[in-house]
Amino acid sequence: MSWEGYTLRSLQHANPAFVPTFLYGTAWKKDRTGDLVHQAISTGFRAVDTAAQPKHYREDLVGEGIRKVLSDGIVRREDLYNPDDMPYNPNNSLTDQVHSSVRSSFYNLRPSAEPESAEETYIDTLVLHSPLPTMAQTIEAWSALETYVPHRIRHLGISNTTLSVLRELVSLAKVKPAVVQNRFYAGTQFDVPLRAYCREHEILYQSFWTLTANPELVRSRPVIALARDAGISSVAALYGLVLGLGQTTILNGTTKKEHMEADLNALKSLALFSNENPEEWQNILEDFEQLTGDHVYLQ
Repeated sequence: MSWEGYTLRSLQHANPAFVPTFLYGTAWKKDRTGDLVHQAISTGFRAVDTAAQPKHYREDLVGEGIRKVLSDGIVRREDLYNPDDMPYNPNNSLTDQVHSSVRSSFYNLRPSAEPESAEETYIDTLVLHSPLPTMAQTIEAWSALETYVPHRIRHLGISNTTLSVLRELVSLAKVKPAVVQNRFYAGTQFDVPLRAYCREHEILYQSFWTLTANPELVRSRPVIALARDAGISSVAALYGLVLGLGQTTILNGTTKKEHMEADLNALKSLALFSNENPEEWQNILEDFEQLTGDHVYLQ
């Protein structure tokens, strides 16, 4: 596995996108969004997850935060990975809704304050927020998104999906999904079969709700053992073991700078620990796989 991240499946005429292990999640940050995005990138995050969905996100403030770190010289745009979740409006046709939403995101995430710079915006991965009520509608929306690939949108993904929908989408789409972004929790049996399918088809699994939905995993024996032996927090140990399941990245939405720094530093500690203690790391990971059910698919 890689503690730094993964390169998405390559597309013709597009530069490969490297997805860091942690993506900074901006849901429910409200008016603090811009400052928190600036803080996260300044601390070391190099990926930001947002959505043109005002109920849960302030995509406009995400854009402000990104523009500020660019103008401050902290990073270059090419150093960032910026996926974008896609809402849909039932009052418009699906195709028109997709195009208007994409244009809105290009404007919100423009590289400079000048409105015309929206013509220069590109999104590394656009994630369809969820399958639509029918597969035909899902494919209609997906086909509209495909028209932007690879120049304005580098890759496409889908969130809140089941394995059956993902399989059908892979079979029908011209541009195959490169990312699946799902809740990682016991209610879906930790998506074990779906994640196995993703590994088989070179699809990156992005885990969200990883910490909030899994207090029992934070207190579990393998997590406590890894935290103790690697000298990191139990939260970081849980993140590390989820990453250890393979072809996985995590949305991390902490609002505290000290937690941002601790989580990023923990990745370095985990890389060192797993390299220096491969047998102990493997034993702890196998114990964790028993809890999630991955041992059935990883044998």
